[in-house]
Amino acid sequence: MRLNFRVIIGLIIAVVTLLGYFFNTSTNPVTGEKQHVNMSADQEIALGVQAAPQMEQQYGGESSDARATAAVQQVGQRIVQANALDQKTKYQYRFHLLADDQTINAFALPGGQVFITQGLLKNLTSEAQLAGVLAHEIGHVVARHSAEQVAQSQLTQGLTGAAAIAAYDPNSPGSSVARAAAAAMIAKLVTLRFSRNDELQADNFAVKFTPQAGYDPHAMINVMQMLEKQAGSSNPPEFLSTHPNPGNRIEELQKDIQQDYPQGIPSGLKQ
Repeated sequence: MRLNFRVIIGLIIAVVTLLGYFFNTSTNPVTGEKQHVNMSADQEIALGVQAAPQMEQQYGGESSDARATAAVQQVGQRIVQANALDQKTKYQYRFHLLADDQTINAFALPGGQVFITQGLLKNLTSEAQLAGVLAHEIGHVVARHSAEQVAQSQLTQGLTGAAAIAAYDPNSPGSSVARAAAAAMIAKLVTLRFSRNDELQADNFAVKFTPQAGYDPHAMINVMQMLEKQAGSSNPPEFLSTHPNPGNRIEELQKDIQQDYPQGIPSGLKQ
């Protein structure tokens, strides 16, 4: 009887979790796609602003290089305005250059906070490459990848909790730990799969956004080649810990460019 009760409770939690995930949808104003998210744009903005100081602290704070900071902000805002992203979305796009000159990384928080380290910036050889990196991170913002990840995390946590309750055996408490660990591992694999898809979609946004701002999208391929070279060093880029293999991304970028510009990219773009 106790076992059946636990199973019933676990099933109820699982059903409520699944219903909450699949019926809580929102249409993305940029892509037009329906997404499973459970927070508003205003909530994303607030979350990003709240988390920004902590993220900055992890990378030595804001850079003291005023000229480089201004360049990052100028290129970032050019991409936003050229693609009318400040009109299509409610996000408040802010671009930060972080002081860490050893770590090669760039990332975005929900709501429009975009970061790049000096370590990555010093390895870029053109303004177009910087534009590609920033456009990629802007892509994460407009695609609402962070909001999706939050919803997915809540889904997997809810299902993991339901499975742990249903499988718990008071006569063998260790069994529940093993089952919960297995469920958590599966959940992690699901998250990594979504993360890879998100990264490739952000690359596609970089291909779409950069030409509108006057930059050659092929510059992003040069960034990938640099990252691939750095990956063979003794201190591989942190960027690669959450991003797909650069070699695979180069192939996808080439496909995206061919698909978006079958007659060739517009002339006069900065390389």
